[in-house]
Amino acid sequence: MKIKYFVYTVLFLLFAYLIYNRLNSGKKDNVSKKEAYAQVDILVDALIVKEQDFANNVSLSGTLGANEQIQVRSEVSGLVRQIYFTEGSNVSAGDLLVKIDDKELVAQLSQANTKEKLASEVEARAKKLLKVEAISIEEYDNVSAELKSLKAQTQLIRAQISRTEIRAPFGGKIGLRNISNGAYVNPTTDIANLISINPIKIAFSVPEKYAQMVAVGSSIQFTISGNTKIFNAQVYAKEPAIDVATRTLVLKAKSDNSNNELIPGSFANINLTLQNLKNAILIPTGAVIPVLKGKQIYVFRDGKAKAIVIKSDIRTDENILVTEGLQVGDTVITTGIMAIKDNAPVKVKIKAY
Repeated sequence: MKIKYFVYTVLFLLFAYLIYNRLNSGKKDNVSKKEAYAQVDILVDALIVKEQDFANNVSLSGTLGANEQIQVRSEVSGLVRQIYFTEGSNVSAGDLLVKIDDKELVAQLSQANTKEKLASEVEARAKKLLKVEAISIEEYDNVSAELKSLKAQTQLIRAQISRTEIRAPFGGKIGLRNISNGAYVNPTTDIANLISINPIKIAFSVPEKYAQMVAVGSSIQFTISGNTKIFNAQVYAKEPAIDVATRTLVLKAKSDNSNNELIPGSFANINLTLQNLKNAILIPTGAVIPVLKGKQIYVFRDGKAKAIVIKSDIRTDENILVTEGLQVGDTVITTGIMAIKDNAPVKVKIKAY
């Protein structure tokens, strides 16, 4: 039995030795592979930093709107006696559009004129009698007050008659009419739509962080669906406060529309330039690694990749504007940045930027 245990013990020790030797050999192989890999320079692309002109543009969406727009309505109720406009035509400010029946008012005006004329004659005679002291001042004042009252009544009727004439408050294009001759209208009846579209307005919103970068007088460019032409406009007004629901600021711009190419209600793709910078330092967004301290990039120095932290407030889809951390002439690594570490040996291939 002792011999049997002795043999088992020897076999166990021999088996343990073989396992240990195998594991130790594997570690040495791994270390030697890592050392060999560390000695191999990684090939990466890079660019040499230089100063450039930078335009910070943002893409926004907006809506075209008329310069002025109203629903033509009557101030009074009555029958339509005559329609003077043609659907879809241009009208000028003050043009007569619709005439409402005023026969009753004309009759009232005629009666009021007769009374006013008679009262005027009575007042003239009373004035002569007052000069010779044939009547008292009180009697003359009563006659004069009656004349003034009749004149006011006449003016009121004339005002009522003028309200039966619906005129264009501004020049523009009038749309399709909703009434016909003989129709009965009231102040709630929509007769037609009148719009002025030259110039045309563009309403759009910018995110809160850009609110202070857009001023009245700023220029924008925009395009519309179905038209490749680039239109220009100028910001003329903006809301005094941020919309708390959307965290945006609403602005309006005006654009020339003398050719009637732009139609109110159309969707506009807007390109807004927030600022133009000279001698700016730009690098590709793909060269930047977000880190706890901010943004990190690798530069090529003395044959190695050196990690540095940069500062930047503005980025576009392709570039980042660097404000601190880089100098003109530095070599920025643009590829393989996730496979290298600080002070790792690299070989760079300079590419134009």
